[in-house]
Amino acid sequence: MQCGDSLLDLEILNLNGCQRISDKGIEVVTNTCPKLKVFSIYWNVRVTDVGITHLVKNCRFVVDLNLSGCKNITDKSLHLVADNYQELESLNITRCIKMTDSGLQRILLNCSSLQTLNLYALSTLTDEAYKMISRLPHLRFLDLCGAQNLTDDGLSCIAMCKNLVSLNLTWCVQVSDVGVIAIAQGCRSLELLSLFGILGVSDRCLEVLSSFCSNTLTTLDVNGCINIKNRSRDQLLKLFPNLMCFKVHS
Repeated sequence: MQCGDSLLDLEILNLNGCQRISDKGIEVVTNTCPKLKVFSIYWNVRVTDVGITHLVKNCRFVVDLNLSGCKNITDKSLHLVADNYQELESLNITRCIKMTDSGLQRILLNCSSLQTLNLYALSTLTDEAYKMISRLPHLRFLDLCGAQNLTDDGLSCIAMCKNLVSLNLTWCVQVSDVGVIAIAQGCRSLELLSLFGILGVSDRCLEVLSSFCSNTLTTLDVNGCINIKNRSRDQLLKLFPNLMCFKVHS
């Protein structure tokens, strides 16, 4: 009884990698811990939309949610999250492969307090959803690695997120200088930028990044960007005096 009572006040629960937990387990846990604010269930392939239904019903105060790798949840779960957690600050749906534009759009419409958004390896999403990321004025961390359908149009809308400090565009293969230049001009607090594997970017975007983000950028990854030339350490520091990590053509 004492153990159960103590769990009533639990605010952070990490069930990452707990592969045996099913929707029934989520029901029991969330019933026991109604004050949860941070809930993480990374890489669980047994949990479905039913489990997320229990979560939003029993835990009303969640602001940080990690569903990364939960491959059997669908847009229904994102609709539930969007409708019940409008104060959500952090969401990770990496490799939730059944998600579509519909689910993400509901999140972006309802959860304007988001500061961290992980959309790694969600190749089915399109610009129709990416453009709506512009609705997040407080967004600071955005992971779009593998966003194969993201174009310069979508990225130009994301550039409206003025508070962005970390942006991962690794393998966003449709992006070019145009989109990166828009980011440079709009996101002037940027500290980390990965352009890894993007063939459509060149020295031109690097020059513009230097004009607008030279005082903030500390990490820049252009590995695999064959149209960006190699530079010496001194040359790089002239462009970005605060640069601590730079990766190119390794």
